[in-house]
Amino acid sequence: MTGKRDYYEVLGVDRNADEKTIKRAYRKLAKKYHPDTNPGDKQAEQKFKEVTEAYTILTDPQKKKMYDQFGHAAFDEGAANSAYGGFDGNKGGYQEFHFEGGNMDDIFENLFGGMFKNAGKSGSKSYHFHQSGFQGDDFRNHFYGNSYGSGAFRQKGSDLTADVNVTFDEAAFGCEKVISLKGTDGRVQSLQVHIPAGMEDGKSVRLRGKGMPGTGGGENGDLMLRVHVAEKPGFRREGLDVYTTVNIPFTTAVFGGEAVVRTLNGQVVCKIKEGTQSGTKIRLRGKGIVSMKNPSVYGDLYAVVQIQVPRNLSAEERQKLKEFEAVSARRQKKASSMA
Repeated sequence: MTGKRDYYEVLGVDRNADEKTIKRAYRKLAKKYHPDTNPGDKQAEQKFKEVTEAYTILTDPQKKKMYDQFGHAAFDEGAANSAYGGFDGNKGGYQEFHFEGGNMDDIFENLFGGMFKNAGKSGSKSYHFHQSGFQGDDFRNHFYGNSYGSGAFRQKGSDLTADVNVTFDEAAFGCEKVISLKGTDGRVQSLQVHIPAGMEDGKSVRLRGKGMPGTGGGENGDLMLRVHVAEKPGFRREGLDVYTTVNIPFTTAVFGGEAVVRTLNGQVVCKIKEGTQSGTKIRLRGKGIVSMKNPSVYGDLYAVVQIQVPRNLSAEERQKLKEFEAVSARRQKKASSMA
């Protein structure tokens, strides 16, 4: 006497449910209990096997008919060989099954709902299962037991996301960072991560194979590291271009001269034209951020001029400025009268 639950009860459907209703119920439960969704959850794993077995039987007309007539006894011991495709463990034998590639829903449907329907379709991407000398219980275990890693559910693991913080300069020039991640098993893993030069805030670095384990021998998922770039006092980034400020004395703005501009690579002496106004941008070509796509391409650095207003003037300085003001006023008045 088997202790298995009724297949209709497992899927939560009526005994008169049609195939479409059964498929809809199965997909909902399969996604809920799938190992990728519940890593390390043995109870969910068992539920997944249970609903998959129920789906396999109830969507196969011949097996469903046998189950409706004899219940689970139809697939016990000797009857199992007949119910699961005519495998004879004593005589051995060989069969090859194919199912079309696709997403999870396609795999569920083709593998369990139409294993023999799609064999030999031209243009289909096929996965092959070679069985030889399997008895009924062996065949069931191959799909439902711990060995669904043998290929029945070959699927890439889920991707994971994490955050990493870098300085402005580390993002601009690239760096190596060591991060610590806590896995689902509670263990902490240290990973060395290469941050490429030119990295922008909010972009991600992909670490292949560092995500969730794959199912059925499938490859591991990836780890996506979101990069957060800190600000750098005195600098602002816009794409590949960098903006900073340069303070020049009032007299330099009037007469022209030179000024020292800070860049990401050090200081540069720039010429200041006579009569330079506050807010003027001095462009330094190629002094910006390198492109991640093309390491030979660099942005520019723009130094925005700010004119320093003199403070704490001496009496002589104040007198000279007063004279300058008076001369300037007379010149402007004369220009206005001639207009």
